[in-house]
Amino acid sequence: MEDQLLLGEAWHEQDLMFCTAMGTPLMDRNLLRSLYLLLELAELPRERFHDLRHTCATLALSANVNPTVVSEMLGHSTVATTPDSYSHVLPDMQEDAASIIGALLYGQ
Repeated sequence: MEDQLLLGEAWHEQDLMFCTAMGTPLMDRNLLRSLYLLLELAELPRERFHDLRHTCATLALSANVNPTVVSEMLGHSTVATTPDSYSHVLPDMQEDAASIIGALLYGQ
């Protein structure tokens, strides 16, 4: 908002969530360059954007976020896509669910 006021007519409103300082779309090369720089500064390995998406989904499912919610976050066309794609996380979730149900039934 502040950029818009400072730039006045030079601002290019395009209703973007992420944009340049002028309001124009980000160029993918610049975005990737920025990502790599931030990863380097944080002393983290170089990752693709898709890897970050996968990490987000895996962490959410591991934290017992409802798969339907994760599916919506990822924009999957069906909820079934999420368990199919992230089945490596589900065995722990099933064990956790069994423990919770056991505690509810048997007070343990």
